[in-house]
Amino acid sequence: MKPLLKLLVDDPAELTVVAAALQDSLTQIGEVRYERRAQRVTIVFNRYRWESDRPERVRSGLQIGSVRSVQGRRLRRRAKDGVIDLLDLSFVVGEAPGGELILRFAGGGDLCIVVECLDLILADIGEPWPSPRKPNHKA
Repeated sequence: MKPLLKLLVDDPAELTVVAAALQDSLTQIGEVRYERRAQRVTIVFNRYRWESDRPERVRSGLQIGSVRSVQGRRLRRRAKDGVIDLLDLSFVVGEAPGGELILRFAGGGDLCIVVECLDLILADIGEPWPSPRKPNHKA
């Protein structure tokens, strides 16, 4: 078994590794938490382990620090059990070192997190389990 993932990111150039690791991760709306006073967003995902040689998923936590604001678009915040599929994660540089961290989900929803600086942690927080199928993207 491949080791569990633990990544710290403070440079936009490193974000591509996190984006690749999180592609096709699943979460529920209720697993997205914004703590305004702590300036932190935490999301728990069922991450597809692209780095594994067999289809499996693992619980992973994404924590984003130095958060100024959070804005969702086309996400039903009241549907706490609603499952969303992360397609992409990107960073739009603003007033250095800050900017906007954009999480894009299947179905057209996205989450825009304005940060003072890029301060991100991704860590697997459980043991992997077999996945019935590998995510499939049609061209």
